[in-house]
Parts: sequence; structure tokens; C-alpha cells
Amino acid sequence: MDKDTSLSTVCPPKEDDKKPPSSAWLLLALAVCFEITGALGLRFSEGFTLPLPTSIALAAFTLALYLVSQVMKKLPVSVAYPIWAGGGTAGVALLGVVALGESINLLKLVGITLVVIGVIAINRVSEKTSGC
Repeated sequence: MDKDTSLSTVCPPKEDDKKPPSSAWLLLALAVCFEITGALGLRFSEGFTLPLPTSIALAAFTLALYLVSQVMKKLPVSVAYPIWAGGGTAGVALLGVVALGESINLLKLVGITLVVIGVIAINRVSEKTSGC
């Protein structure tokens, strides 16, 4: 047996895996939206004591996890997860300020900006194909 067990030897790329379909990016965007919805549902659930926001939070997080698991079939984890987590983090922080009236200061704004820049940077330099 060949001792070279690099990913390219074990899992040769398929022609259709070289560029992920736009549907993977759409599902990732939806996963981010559901992640944000889940976090906002938690905010209004009063520690899981209110049934409607609790149900919304749990359903949204479930859908977000399902969607990101499907995305990882086409996008590498090094791209999909940071975009999902970072997009959700930045989105929740921005909605907290804009929609919920939470305070913002320069340090919080810099932090949100750095998360967004990090997500963009990871996306720009990462290989766009998944493993097998």
C-alpha cells in the first residue's frame, strides 16, 4: 500500500467539486440568518421560560446547524464555519445595537469590524473545495 496518504492521493478532486455551486453560498447565508434569529430568540426567551421565543430560538439554531452541515459538503470547514460563526456574531452585535438599542463604543465597533474583515480574509485566501 502506498505510504503517501495526502488528501489529494486519498481523495482526488472531482471536476464538479472545484467550484462550489452558488446554492452552497445561499445555504450558508441562510444558516447565518438562522444563527442570528436563534440568538435573538434567546434574548427574548427569558432563560427559556417563555415558550414562543424559546421555540423560535431552538428551531432557528436547529435549522442553522442543519444548513451549515449541508454547506460543509461543498465548502471546506475552514471557510464555512468561520463565515457562519463570524457572520452570526457580527450580525447579532449589529442588530443588538441597531434594533435593540444596545450601546456601542469605539472598541465594540472595532471588534465587529475585525470579525467582518477576518471572515472576508478567510474567504479570500481559502481553497474553495471541500475534502471527500
